[in-house]
Amino acid sequence: MTDTTQEAPAHAKGAQDTHLPGDGAMWVMVLGDLVIFGSYFLIFMVHRAMAPQEFLEAQQHLNLNVGVLNTLVLLTSSWFVARSVLAARSGDHHAALRLTYAGGACGALFIVIKAYEWTTKVAEGHTMTGSEFFMFYFMLTGVHLFHVSLGLLILGIVVRELHNPRKRRMSMVESSATYWHMVDLLWVVIFGLLYVMR
Repeated sequence: MTDTTQEAPAHAKGAQDTHLPGDGAMWVMVLGDLVIFGSYFLIFMVHRAMAPQEFLEAQQHLNLNVGVLNTLVLLTSSWFVARSVLAARSGDHHAALRLTYAGGACGALFIVIKAYEWTTKVAEGHTMTGSEFFMFYFMLTGVHLFHVSLGLLILGIVVRELHNPRKRRMSMVESSATYWHMVDLLWVVIFGLLYVMR
């Protein structure tokens, strides 16, 4: 049975197809990550409430424009990945491949921008041991950056599968998108907590 015939029933259902996209194991991983990051966010809020002035003063050293740029880059990346899923579902694997590459390129750009920001902060003397705020800053953004890197690896697997008609799995395309959107969501919360909240 070819890949086309395997995907035909799902495509034919259209809007009536209400299955959970992706693999169940990926959803377990995503929900676990959300619980862990939620704990990090709660701990950050408690510490911030205990020393609001210290956190506010340290926060002034972050560049809001860089944070906004990184947010826009990741949102754009998620848009590309979402469009890739739609293209794969419709059987347009060449478009899905191009869109996955574009999403991954935005993810790589996010890493470059974050590396620039980290380098700038360290050069200014703001290190993980410099203040409690910057301890949280480097910890939260560092763990998130690890997730971005893992997301790029997963997108790379999708690219490899899309290249090979015999290995294409719609579940893999959907699972990668599920993970990537989680990474995006986590960054939006981190951006709000570290850069915006006063």
